[in-house]
Amino acid sequence: MQKDVLISITGTVNTDDGVPDVVEMVTAGRYYKRNGKYYIRYKETEATGFAGVTTTVKIDGDDAVTLTRSGQTASRLILEKGRRHLCQYNTDLGQMLLGVSGCQIHSLLNDAGGELNFRYMLDVNSNLVSRNEVHISVKEVGEQHEESNGSRN
Repeated sequence: MQKDVLISITGTVNTDDGVPDVVEMVTAGRYYKRNGKYYIRYKETEATGFAGVTTTVKIDGDDAVTLTRSGQTASRLILEKGRRHLCQYNTDLGQMLLGVSGCQIHSLLNDAGGELNFRYMLDVNSNLVSRNEVHISVKEVGEQHEESNGSRN
């Protein structure tokens, strides 16, 4: 199974300043299943600060989410509920070692698409940097077109 999809992503970053930073993006991408795990793949844009980068989200049910970025900026964040992983994060200024602690993963994905929600915390040198929430919606391109046609009638 592999299909063209419309991907809606809302990410919220909460830091100590108390003002949440919300980023929303809608983009086209690919959705597929391999070895019982779902994958969402899309190209980043300048709006996200990662132009020239391809992001792949691997979902292992409610157990784990792996975010892999490849291209001009490479990184791999592993999120597992209740576990902390150390991940290399490459930036224009050099590499950083981040602690990534998974808080919650909830997947309602199936072969047609669906929803994914996850929360995690980022730390540098064991000092909390941010609490993050991500919501991803995946819809087949044809499904989106049919819905918009139905609303015009």
